[in-house]
Amino acid sequence: MTDIQQITAPELARRLAAGDPVQLLDVREDWEYAFNRIPGSRLCPMSHLPAWAMELDPAREYVIYCHHGIRSMHACAYLRSKGFTRLVNLIGGIDAWSHEVDPTVPLY
Repeated sequence: MTDIQQITAPELARRLAAGDPVQLLDVREDWEYAFNRIPGSRLCPMSHLPAWAMELDPAREYVIYCHHGIRSMHACAYLRSKGFTRLVNLIGGIDAWSHEVDPTVPLY
């Protein structure tokens, strides 16, 4: 999984501010998404990823995140095995986003 592209929270914030057409996928569970999220993200829990993958566009670029970046790395690997090529893992997940970009996003 080391060959999966990664992005830092500040780099992602710059891309989003510039209007880059990336889709944010949050692979945490429902209760985590209800607690906090990056604005504009789409919930796609790891536990339902095989079903969700059929609804995703393999040509689109996805930035995938979770709490600390571990589940999202696994999600990237899974989607790559299904033919997706434009996948980026958010290093440190939403925790890094809260620490480095938006401190109003609650930590847990």
